[in-house]
Amino acid sequence: MESKDLIKNLETAILASVDAGKAIMKVYESSDFETVHKKDDSPLTKADKDANEVILSYLKKTQMPIISEENKTIDYQVRKNWELCWMVDPLDGTKEFIKKNGEFTVNIALISKGEPILGVIYAPVTKELYFANVKERASYKIIVDKIEELPENLFSSKNQISAMNVTNNVMRVVGSRSHMNDKTEEFIRDLEKEQIEVSVVSKGSSFKFCLVAEGKADVYPRFAPTMEWDTAAGHAICKALGYKVENWETKNELTYNKENLLNPFFLVH
Repeated sequence: MESKDLIKNLETAILASVDAGKAIMKVYESSDFETVHKKDDSPLTKADKDANEVILSYLKKTQMPIISEENKTIDYQVRKNWELCWMVDPLDGTKEFIKKNGEFTVNIALISKGEPILGVIYAPVTKELYFANVKERASYKIIVDKIEELPENLFSSKNQISAMNVTNNVMRVVGSRSHMNDKTEEFIRDLEKEQIEVSVVSKGSSFKFCLVAEGKADVYPRFAPTMEWDTAAGHAICKALGYKVENWETKNELTYNKENLLNPFFLVH
């Protein structure tokens, strides 16, 4: 895909994420918590559905297929022929949403031949917008409330995230606020056995990728189930800055639009 097309698609994903964030906030700030449960028992809210509809209305115009948490039953025999596809999680961190702690995000990524090439993460409560163009090796962060039209300086260098090389002696491990488990605690103990001082940072949703990208955490181990739409956008944002998002067992980079959309355990560093 040519650079100008990448930028156009990134702009579309940005508009979609911010507009979806508005739809989420309408529910978040009301008492209308119309909650049902999915098979994996995570809460599915009205906000999830509303945000998904908003995102699809934008992305359908690109005429590229979409894999979404709300649209995941497309047969692999169809999907495997897709060179390009969108990967969408309209509301990542539904447990954080229900707890009303603000740590939930909208995630949109563009996948090319199994690799994330664009990524957008928007946090509707804090209004933090992260976005990345992997080909340009650039990730950005701005604070935005609403976008009627994109600001001219969107891709300005002043908005770029710089990968920080922190040389302190503490290993900052970011973990899930809702999914800390024995395997993660074992990972931390193994670091401590190597005489490494560890501090643990808790954060919900794909914010964890953002903390690594911004240099506010050093490593994000994930030893609990995630789906491809949970990680694709954060993967793009970290990859553009040179961080690795790798399979814990094989050390190979995570790939997308697999037959099984469940991710292996992974490490971001």
